[in-house]
Amino acid sequence: MLINIQNIHIQSVKMLSHQGIQTDMLRLDLIHSVISGNKWFKLKYYLTEALTVNATKLASFGGAYSNHIVALALAGKEAGIPTVGFIRGDADTPLSPTLEEAISYGMELQFISRTAYRDKKQIQDRYHQSGWYWIPEGGYGSLGAKGAADILHLHDTNSYSHILCAVGTGTMMAGLINGANALQEIIGISVLKHHFSITKEIGQLIDLSSGKKPAFQCLHGYDWGGYAKHTPELLSFMRQLWQSEKIPTDFVYTAKLTYAIHDLIEKKFFPTGSRLLLIHSGGLQGNRSLPSHILPF
Repeated sequence: MLINIQNIHIQSVKMLSHQGIQTDMLRLDLIHSVISGNKWFKLKYYLTEALTVNATKLASFGGAYSNHIVALALAGKEAGIPTVGFIRGDADTPLSPTLEEAISYGMELQFISRTAYRDKKQIQDRYHQSGWYWIPEGGYGSLGAKGAADILHLHDTNSYSHILCAVGTGTMMAGLINGANALQEIIGISVLKHHFSITKEIGQLIDLSSGKKPAFQCLHGYDWGGYAKHTPELLSFMRQLWQSEKIPTDFVYTAKLTYAIHDLIEKKFFPTGSRLLLIHSGGLQGNRSLPSHILPF
């Protein structure tokens, strides 16, 4: 599998470095165009286990523009294991480019109504077949967090006072907490509106066996109306960041993260002298729902 770990590097972000704050970004997005960023890290231990138990099919969940679904489709193809995706929505809805791509990698799709989709256990009970290996949506779980903990060991990140990431399922953030040193603070920017239970969900994945853990918090109010919602202001910020830093972002996750950091610096949230490391989680699938001329990348 052509995962280019060597492409990962730390990039200074001048547009977000001022008022005594130095901001850098860990460019996980550069490892692969499809199995991008944290998607690989959250999947890798599930894939290892699936191969160990000789799984006959990989099954998981996601929406029409799910980075996780298309990454799993290709990862399964590369590993030689068929895949099936349980997709939130109506089968009569035209296929998104993301789902078309997943199909091209051999993934079978099963559409699940939005109401039924809320009960993942019921879906598993209904559809499970012998030999199937189920991966939670977004890779949420101890194996996903274990993979995400490896992220901070790719480079020497111990000098950063704060590690920051966008938060969906909370899997990557839990991994970062497990992988960081005790003097660092992990801050997550929630991309879901009023998702206040996320702190508990993250806490369930924190490994307390290795001693003291870094402080962490999840900040709300930067969801721009809710999951996968955006405004012209957010899209304008994405264009500015590209023009200044040549960093591509998506309006679902990384744009909300970078805008939040911009806003928090302006509000003097971070102490002077702080060194921030932003995690570019990769996965720009959400941008495929926009007209092609909206973004310059």
